Amino acid sequence: MNHPEQLSLPTSDDQALLLRTVAAVQTAGHAVKALFDPHARPRTLQEIASTIEANDRVSMSILREALSRARPGAQWDDDEEGRGPLPDGEWWVCDPVEGAIHHIHGSPRWGVTATLVRDNVPVLTAIHLPLTGDTYTALRGGGAWLNGTALKASSKSDLRAAMVGTGQAAPGEGAAIYRRIGRSVSAMLEAALVVHVSVPSTMQLIDVAAGRQDLFWQYSQVRSGLVAGALLVAEAGGRVTDLHGRPWQPDSRGFLAGAPALTAPALAVLAAFDEEALL
Repeated sequence: MNHPEQLSLPTSDDQALLLRTVAAVQTAGHAVKALFDPHARPRTLQEIASTIEANDRVSMSILREALSRARPGAQWDDDEEGRGPLPDGEWWVCDPVEGAIHHIHGSPRWGVTATLVRDNVPVLTAIHLPLTGDTYTALRGGGAWLNGTALKASSKSDLRAAMVGTGQAAPGEGAAIYRRIGRSVSAMLEAALVVHVSVPSTMQLIDVAAGRQDLFWQYSQVRSGLVAGALLVAEAGGRVTDLHGRPWQPDSRGFLAGAPALTAPALAVLAAFDEEALL
């Protein structure tokens, strides 16, 4: 993704659409909040899967109706774990309960996201966290915001002073990805101040955009977990690249976002052990 300073200013049409997107994620978030039980403790995989599916249906029905009305010509990315680029045109990429595993275990780290992707470039996004009432927004070329206050990514330049993080993109990614995650965490434990490993990626990326976390990396192409946070970080003045330091694209094989001055040292740490990152 390009730095916001290189982008054209947003159109009034996109600005108006962002307001309707905010309303949609807030309405969906209110509905999912009504299903939240801080004492919930599911016991089996079947219970986990069925509860997540039911909650997703509630939220997505609201999002789909509202956003289809707001942008009738946009298509829908119906694969929540879809990877790689989308066909040309406009697409809604949503996660009806981002962090669903937390929601059904009574943990607060979840929200609702909706991002409009235009020709494989995210152009606007809204992320609502119902338990706090916070709404994060970004508009390509128009900045990133938390409840109307501008966000600014970290300006740190010393990786040894940095709070960094990663996590799996989805269950069942496979042994090769898990080995890369484990080795990368070990390498960063030696290079950075603190390493945070958690899901979902969006929750870490809003912290990166707000400057509360300095860096995030992931071995993933899962669109719904990256497009919203990628736009938010870029518009907050952070840098978003693949694991070669090139601008991140939906078909990139890895993802790095954070303080611009930390990109080069972080890439050096990750590449030092990871032959695949050098390909």
